[in-house]
Amino acid sequence: MSYVESVLADLIAKNPAQPEFHQAATEVLNTLKPVIDQNPQFEKAGLLERIVEPERQIMFRVPWVDDNGKVQVNRGFRVQFNSAIGPYKGGLRFHPSVNLGIIKFLGFEQIFKNSLTGLPIGGGKGGSDFDPKGKSDREVMAFCQSFMTELYKYVGQDTDVPAGDIGVGGREVGYLYGQYKRITGLYEGVLTGKGLTFGGSLARTEATGYGLVYLVNAMLKAAGKTMQGATVAISGSGNVAIYACQKAQQSGAKVVTMSDSNGWIYDENGIDLAAVKEIKEVKRGRIKEYLEYHPQAKYTEGKGVWTAKCDIALPCATQNELNEEDAKTLVANGCYAVGEGANMPSTLEAIEVFQNAKILFAPAKAANAGGVATSALEMSQNSMRLSWTFDEVDAKLKGIMENIYANIAQAAKEYGMENNFVAGANIAGFLKVANAMMAQGIV
Repeated sequence: MSYVESVLADLIAKNPAQPEFHQAATEVLNTLKPVIDQNPQFEKAGLLERIVEPERQIMFRVPWVDDNGKVQVNRGFRVQFNSAIGPYKGGLRFHPSVNLGIIKFLGFEQIFKNSLTGLPIGGGKGGSDFDPKGKSDREVMAFCQSFMTELYKYVGQDTDVPAGDIGVGGREVGYLYGQYKRITGLYEGVLTGKGLTFGGSLARTEATGYGLVYLVNAMLKAAGKTMQGATVAISGSGNVAIYACQKAQQSGAKVVTMSDSNGWIYDENGIDLAAVKEIKEVKRGRIKEYLEYHPQAKYTEGKGVWTAKCDIALPCATQNELNEEDAKTLVANGCYAVGEGANMPSTLEAIEVFQNAKILFAPAKAANAGGVATSALEMSQNSMRLSWTFDEVDAKLKGIMENIYANIAQAAKEYGMENNFVAGANIAGFLKVANAMMAQGIV
């Protein structure tokens, strides 16, 4: 059994019933074999065993009172995975599906994603099985205040800087920040994704979606292609999907699909983003309401967004939303590029289909790094007590995403896997962290 295989076998044995974490670790470690072969010192230093084990795993109860006066109890998590290159950085996810395995998968991915940005931030992730959907503002505030009453002990601007993720937007970040400030008496950049009136950064809202399209554009350009005139299918209708749609449209593409957990819409004339924003950001409604604005569009219940014919697919909803059959359908319909906007939206089998078909494939840890990159820029602004303009932040974001593409393409080429951007992202992200860990000794 090879070093990589033995570490994976040990990880699966030690972390039963955490399939998402197993999947993320398998995908990363299997692509690192040539790097490990060339660097025997990594095995001697137990580097892989250390990198797959979080530095700290925190679980806690979150009691709060609902509008009927009933006490509710949720479970909170923060996994501080790796701080070799900087303070832990990664979002908080509030969703009923949240469990320790999902938080560990997200935190593990975050190590390499953060490394790829070139900024000094380590990897972490957190959240709760609390569902903000259908809750009043007062209930969300009560939950967030209780959550932060425990979390504040473990975070800080130079320790761990959480941000938003699924279910955690500007409202939730505001309540969390207010409680942190109330308890500690500190006005510091402990959270990113804050409101513009209290330390937030312009372009943070748009960052993940914009960053995805910047990286896909760089990948297309290197292959002699362009988004101009392309038909794009997007899944999701949250923050990432909305701003990926906006930037794709600005790049000259026609976006024809968006979705939510109930179903998906197809508009052959191109998605009316103003309507989607009103439904999702103002009304907090369902995507099927799009038909009220454009009756000629088609709405389909359930899965199926990847059956739409497209040139470029941008999965921006959630993990493992795009499976092997979906990938085969996309390939058969002439799709030539895929960029992952969500965290690990494609299954391992789907990725294999894309790679075998020579589809240009930008993996999540590179393609959706724009959000955390801009969060790190928000940290910089907070530390310096500065506020940059939208164009300044956007220009930095574009530069970071183009640099990420160049680095992953170079790493893939260097290890004889040209155009395998999954391997390139894993290798480039891993080497920076691995070298920092080696330099710091056995810690």
